Amino acid sequence: MAKTRAIVKRRKAVRNIRKITRTMELIATARFKKALDRAVSADAFTRKISELVTDLASGPAAASHPLLQPRENPKKAILLTLNSNRGLCGGYNANVLRLARKTLQEATIPTDLETSGKRGAAFFRFQGVAPTKSYVHFEDKPTFAEVDELASRYLAMFLKGEIDRLDVVYTRFLSISRQVAEVVTLLPMSAPVPAGEGGKPTGKQAEYEFIPSAEDILDELVPTSFKVRLFKFFLDAAVSEQISRMIAMKGATENAGDLIKDLTQKYNRARQSQITSEIAEIIGAVEALS
Repeated sequence: MAKTRAIVKRRKAVRNIRKITRTMELIATARFKKALDRAVSADAFTRKISELVTDLASGPAAASHPLLQPRENPKKAILLTLNSNRGLCGGYNANVLRLARKTLQEATIPTDLETSGKRGAAFFRFQGVAPTKSYVHFEDKPTFAEVDELASRYLAMFLKGEIDRLDVVYTRFLSISRQVAEVVTLLPMSAPVPAGEGGKPTGKQAEYEFIPSAEDILDELVPTSFKVRLFKFFLDAAVSEQISRMIAMKGATENAGDLIKDLTQKYNRARQSQITSEIAEIIGAVEALS
């Protein structure tokens, strides 16, 4: 009797856990769809402004722009990691943190660590590396205003010479089945070359007439491109976090269902054994009385 009661109690606990993981899966699915819509909406603008910067950066006007010129003797860098505030999202945080730790270990110049998300800050504190700044207000719906404030700070530090490079470690969203953790150098900027079919450069460059001048346009376009690309990184990170949590909770729900089936089988066998034992005792008692 005690064995069957323990199995029933455990099966009830697993069922409660399955309800929770199923609910979290549905919530993550809804948040993923919203985050994906926001990322897709920003993708076209990000790609187009990157193409414009690519075209303008190949001209003579870019030779004097401070955001496009690499520093000859870099002395200071910042590494920004994009993580989540909550867990239960599979290997999402682990992949980013593993790459960030490797980047810090291989850094050739002094590098300050800045983290976005409680998980990243907690991990590096446990590793004995205290982040210089930690941001926890970026949730699964980052706004451009929030990212703009952070981007403006980095631009000001770079132009003043306080930092010579800015690297960002985040999870790039490629498809529903593929998200890749990667490190990207945002400052100094190096605009990506627009790719044609097969991922190869098109080799085509648009011709522009600059009014009032190419320098004035670059002064507006390059900082905007930097802010938009950083914002796209936050959007990709939000999408990747939600899909990782959705997959993790779906797996947990399925595992809980399998465990419930296994416990049900164990309960049935234990109950059958108990009933057989009771019948044997009754028969034995009847024979003793007769």
